Amino acid sequence: MAPFPSVKAALSLLALLGYLDAKADIAHDLRLLSAVIASGRGCSHAERHGRLNFFFVLEDRATALKTRDHTFLIFEGRSWTYKQAYETVLRYGAWLKDRHGVKRDEVVAMDFINKPTYLWMFFGLWSIGAKVALVNYNLTGDALVHAVKMSKGRLVIVDQEVAQKVLIGEEGEKSRERLVSEGIEEGAGFAEREVLIFDDGVERVVDTWTGRREPTEVIGNRKFSEMGVLIYTSGTTGLPKAANIPYTKFYRSADFVRVFLRLRQNDVFYTCMPLYHSSAMLIGVATCISTGCTLSLGRRFSNRTFWPEVKESKATIIQYVGETCRYLLSAPKPAEPAEDHNHNVRLAFGNGLRPEIWAQFRERFNIPIIVEFYAMTEGHSASWNYNTGPYGAGAVGRSGWLIKMLTGRKHVIIRLDLDGEHPLRDPQTGFCRKVDVGESGELIWELDASDIKSSYVGYYGNKEASAKKILRDVFKKGDVWFRTGDLQRQGNDGYVYFIDRIGDTYRWKSENVSTNEVAETMTRFPGGGIEEVNVYGVEVPNHDGRAGCAAIKLKPGLGGEAYMRELGEWMKNVMPKFKVPLFVRTMAKMEVTGTNKHVKTGLRLQGVNPEKVGLVEGENGMDAWVGMEEERVWWLRNREDGGGYVPFRKRDWDGIVGGKMKL
Repeated sequence: MAPFPSVKAALSLLALLGYLDAKADIAHDLRLLSAVIASGRGCSHAERHGRLNFFFVLEDRATALKTRDHTFLIFEGRSWTYKQAYETVLRYGAWLKDRHGVKRDEVVAMDFINKPTYLWMFFGLWSIGAKVALVNYNLTGDALVHAVKMSKGRLVIVDQEVAQKVLIGEEGEKSRERLVSEGIEEGAGFAEREVLIFDDGVERVVDTWTGRREPTEVIGNRKFSEMGVLIYTSGTTGLPKAANIPYTKFYRSADFVRVFLRLRQNDVFYTCMPLYHSSAMLIGVATCISTGCTLSLGRRFSNRTFWPEVKESKATIIQYVGETCRYLLSAPKPAEPAEDHNHNVRLAFGNGLRPEIWAQFRERFNIPIIVEFYAMTEGHSASWNYNTGPYGAGAVGRSGWLIKMLTGRKHVIIRLDLDGEHPLRDPQTGFCRKVDVGESGELIWELDASDIKSSYVGYYGNKEASAKKILRDVFKKGDVWFRTGDLQRQGNDGYVYFIDRIGDTYRWKSENVSTNEVAETMTRFPGGGIEEVNVYGVEVPNHDGRAGCAAIKLKPGLGGEAYMRELGEWMKNVMPKFKVPLFVRTMAKMEVTGTNKHVKTGLRLQGVNPEKVGLVEGENGMDAWVGMEEERVWWLRNREDGGGYVPFRKRDWDGIVGGKMKL
């Protein structure tokens, strides 16, 4: 009988440890801490030995017995080992130097879709000591010219598929002429910018080039804060800015994710997110190289190809950004439900998974681990939520007592004046004020006041935009903090939740409205059928603030007057009056960035002005719409009673403009 008390004691101890871990989050904190230490140690070691350029890590994998013959890349049925990838990279580097005269520290702009050539070109440039500007392949016209000009490079290499869209035709030729001649600074050393379309013929030439490894002093010896790559912001609120990504961030991001996710060499990491974005490049490509595992690359996101590519490559990890998971859920369910579980995925990793679909996504596709994170391309910190169940679902970060003790003073949420978008300061001390637990405010990260560039180097060639991200004298004289521009809140349990972008939150009836909160509520409409929601504030004549407007994409066949009336009535019952969108705009298609984030700029500028949304006065006083059949504007004309959304007419707009209607 003696063993039984010890077994009971052991079980009691395990139960106690489980309870303490649940309350204090010790396991998650230790996972986080080990990743921070490993990434810092690895980066410091690389700097001391002049090997901060991540090309050296690729070289190590390609020459080590354990990894050189291991598959590095899978793309549309083809595969390359680390050794084959390295040899290809050396050919590209030699060609860039010999044929185009690319030198150490020169910035070269790349405008490519996802394909193996993207990686060969990127690391080929790093193999000869050059630097890279990753241009968003969706940019055209002014935005494209602006992005390339910001890089200050003399060479831009454009993928042939991208060139068909951005450099061919009347408008494309204009863009090409501007790319050649505009934005070249005096004393730059070149009179015109070279625009090279990388087509099949050029690729065949490169494939026959003799590769060579440049001397280490050409490739390495980089400073801690030295720029290695330019990654552009999404441009959801205007022209993109070039975030200055130091070699250290590339290195640290890869090492951190490798340790935090506990990746193994036999893992296969699938991403179809665009390589011009930090998620796919820093967290996808670099992490795979750091681990020595396999990258399965998709050309672009598509519901049609996502799961077939995941299954064919036997991917164990999938990456998502923005609305990706919602799009996957919107795909028709297979005749046999078990088919959705027929994969090897153990972990989904990314940012932007909405709380309201978190459980649905996990259940439908049987994915045990979801790792949601919050970070910024131009920022120096992040938050992480390694989630295995319903507790903490929807959070973008979590921290127990250990992490709070070590970093709690470096990550702070402060009170904000949303009208002026500036921090609220104590009238007596002049310092900022922290929010209470459960209260939303702007997240800020502390910087080293004695050496700001050690953690924040700002936007490339844009001192004004860089300075706007800096906040000084926050809690004491002389301290310096980084403004994320995002609203978050933290609960008693240590979980952190994303609320909204500061510029997206709007004020109506003297109240602040979170666009994310409204969007999440609308997707729960019992009538169903709402596939996407993009909420924003619009200016209306003779009224202060901005009225709420929700652009929605419905399933085919929905959106009639009865449906819209029911939607409006339901919204008024489940949300405070000031939060219910006054207007709803049904859309045939949502505009999104390359990383599946909704774009608000154009919608916000159009507002509900009939001239801008395609509403014209038709014959016999009846309104007519110019555009897609599905696209209409609806509104709560009788906001005070129980009525729902009704069609928005030109006469309604005229009444608002004339001051005859009080909203």
